[in-house]
Amino acid sequence: MGCTPLEIAKVAALAADSKKGSDIVLLDLSSKTDVCDYFLIATGENARQVDSIVDEVREKVSANCGISPLSCEGREGLSWVLLDYGSVVVHVFRRETRDFYRLETLWGDAPRVELDLGE
Repeated sequence: MGCTPLEIAKVAALAADSKKGSDIVLLDLSSKTDVCDYFLIATGENARQVDSIVDEVREKVSANCGISPLSCEGREGLSWVLLDYGSVVVHVFRRETRDFYRLETLWGDAPRVELDLGE
């Protein structure tokens, strides 16, 4: 049932969107780093929403791609939760934390992948 890294990222994006995650951005890092192929970045407005986005991403990626994250960091504080799927790293932020770390700026030269989330 394997998914490509892009398919994993898109499943995760749809899951985040279904839980009302905002500012969902998919960065293609395949030509920039050997660490992973994609960063998916999403924002939750509060700890409860961050938690529900993370749960939904885990559930949908598992159901659709048959994989679990290699690791999950930040679940205690819920201001920045990182799900590491190897080729895809999902970052779910609270707004103030995302504004502080500005991953999109840090990786500003990485191409953005269009996501059809029906906005």
